[in-house]
Amino acid sequence: MPPIIEVQGLTKEFRTFRRREGVLGALQNLFVREYLTVHAVDHVSFSIERGEMVGYIGANGAGKSTTIKVLTGILSPTGGRVISNGFVPYRERRHYTKHIGVVFGQRTQLWWDIAVIESFKLLKEIYEIPEPDFRKRLDVFSELLNLKEYLHTPVRKLSLGERMRCDLAASLLHNPPLLFLDEPTIGLDVVAKERIREFLKEINRTEGTTVLLTTHDLSDIEELSRRILIIDKGRILFDGDLEQMKNRLAQYNQVKFFLKDRTQIPRLAQIETDGIVCQRVDELTYLIRFDREHHSSAAVIRQIVNTLEVRDLLVEEEPIEEIVKRIYLKGEVA
Repeated sequence: MPPIIEVQGLTKEFRTFRRREGVLGALQNLFVREYLTVHAVDHVSFSIERGEMVGYIGANGAGKSTTIKVLTGILSPTGGRVISNGFVPYRERRHYTKHIGVVFGQRTQLWWDIAVIESFKLLKEIYEIPEPDFRKRLDVFSELLNLKEYLHTPVRKLSLGERMRCDLAASLLHNPPLLFLDEPTIGLDVVAKERIREFLKEINRTEGTTVLLTTHDLSDIEELSRRILIIDKGRILFDGDLEQMKNRLAQYNQVKFFLKDRTQIPRLAQIETDGIVCQRVDELTYLIRFDREHHSSAAVIRQIVNTLEVRDLLVEEEPIEEIVKRIYLKGEVA
């Protein structure tokens, strides 16, 4: 079976007008204009198999949202080839959009002044969803996302977390095989994020929905995706398994430990050696970072418990944020 998304050499360029400063500059702009070409996406290639949940991350301006807009048919590419669910998105947008779901974290597809259930009924007519299927899916989503108390509330009266849950349900009412999520948890609290993550995992497990997720919250990626795509300055820097990336590119491990009492603090200096750095978290909580190539976790833990009296300790991997930051700074993956 072919991939559900296949992107080859995707390029998207924007031509921008460079404005000169001051009154003289404004006069010059009237007669002589200077244009710049920005390569938002620069020869990007990847494919996504059916049923995958893929995290697509990058800094602001890296090109991830532009890629999503091309994949959803909002933008036409400057060059390259894009096939998504058997369609060329920008050429067959009317038919294509009936087979995808899209959620943009900062925008809603629901009607602002009418009740949520009325928006759902309008989408039912737009997507020509049979009444039994509509009722069945609405019941399932109401249960999974706890929507029942909001169905008869106007969208404008919902909190951000409540609206995002309704937007997710709306994007999946017509049972699309492919779901695009652009910053779906932005601005949400911990409880709302967890409910949305559990819902997405359940939909992927039970219905095989393919999900392409862009986010700045890397905990979303760790919770939902086994595969990660990293883009920077319009180019793919990494495409592979998330755990493999950690194992391959992580430089440090860390041990968080909790001292028994304040009398242990003067002994902390005995732990710090070459490649082992101790950082204070609070009065009795400290974090040791160490180079994983030169020190084993077992040896570091042994040194801690032999030197200090501790109430508890926890071994942690280097946070994914630090690994991704290092990839951005280098501009490549070794």
